[in-house]
Amino acid sequence: MRGHTAGLIVAVCLTFVGGPARADAVAEAVARIEGPQSPDRQGADALTIAQMMARAGVPGISIAVISDFKIAWTRHYGISDTETGTPVTDETLFQAASMSKPVAAILSLKAVQTGRFGLDQDVNSILKSWRLPTAAMSEAVVTPRMLMSHTSGTGDGFGFPGYEPGAALPTEVEILDGKKPSNLGPVRLVRPPRRAYQYSGGAVQVQQLALTDAMGVPFAQLAQDWLFVPLGMRHSSFEQPLPPDWQARTARAHDEGKALGSARWHVYPEQAAAGLWTTAADYALFMIDVQKTLDGQSQVVLDKATMQNMVTPVGVGPYAVGFAIEQKGQGWYFRHGGANWGFRSHAIAHIAKGYGVVIMTNGERGGDIASEIIERVAADYGWDMLDKPVLRN
Repeated sequence: MRGHTAGLIVAVCLTFVGGPARADAVAEAVARIEGPQSPDRQGADALTIAQMMARAGVPGISIAVISDFKIAWTRHYGISDTETGTPVTDETLFQAASMSKPVAAILSLKAVQTGRFGLDQDVNSILKSWRLPTAAMSEAVVTPRMLMSHTSGTGDGFGFPGYEPGAALPTEVEILDGKKPSNLGPVRLVRPPRRAYQYSGGAVQVQQLALTDAMGVPFAQLAQDWLFVPLGMRHSSFEQPLPPDWQARTARAHDEGKALGSARWHVYPEQAAAGLWTTAADYALFMIDVQKTLDGQSQVVLDKATMQNMVTPVGVGPYAVGFAIEQKGQGWYFRHGGANWGFRSHAIAHIAKGYGVVIMTNGERGGDIASEIIERVAADYGWDMLDKPVLRN
């Protein structure tokens, strides 16, 4: 269905699981979440989702809501590419950006579970094609756990800008050494490990190389074999650039409601840190498997003991292996956001209670809308992140 709302052409698609009664309940929940909020706390409460999109200049959004350890419904709004007018659908691929990092982490944990290396092993004893320089820190030992929790001491803070399609792409070693055609500096230690938390995309790339060196298999193939196929994530890929037959289904990068540049999107050879293409529903399947494994309902990818590393903070900073961990109200949640050129996304889920939400957008200000949608879903579904219940008329 198409309609005009606040000057924005909005294409809306709703998918849910269940019979007619369930359909009615889902439709009512969706209407409450996407409509103006009551009580009005000012801010964005008075706006519909379509109006928020128009105000923020975000052409397209895809949402997947998790309830009772399954996808309750998905909802898509707007346009994947303003130059073609193509609507967002179930198959529209978004760049997950830094939401790639937890997906990469589960692959390394799979290798740990199968005995290929240890989570607390010196990464330089795993690496074969490169070595992390540690002499400046008195031969400090850096481990996969540190690399994936941003406590290794690497000081890059990347922020990968990506590359224009067709540009020369650096190898993984060139990325880590900051050598052309890499467009950033080298990944190096700036402090001893576990001294402090500093978000580090470069550290995640060190761990990607350790994983592929240990396994002898390309990173994108490991993801396909160990995660995407077992979980039914049919619309997900770490291939950079994407194969041509996938490119037609991608959303385009936007800012202020317009295409961000002549390129439809940037290419990210930094796969583990920023290179995942996926849908909100596919990413929700990943989040659900984390929840179900922690609850003892699944061992599709990891066993419970190994999965626990993804939600157990390492003791310095807010991160476990892959995810940020946060107490909100009475609940504990695992989450991650993402910000690539022209794309913003966020995923959050409860550690124990089987609910959450994934939001993917193709606009630079999509994070503002994602934050509001999370609050609305949490209020409508009664999440325990709320210190006080939100009353509705």
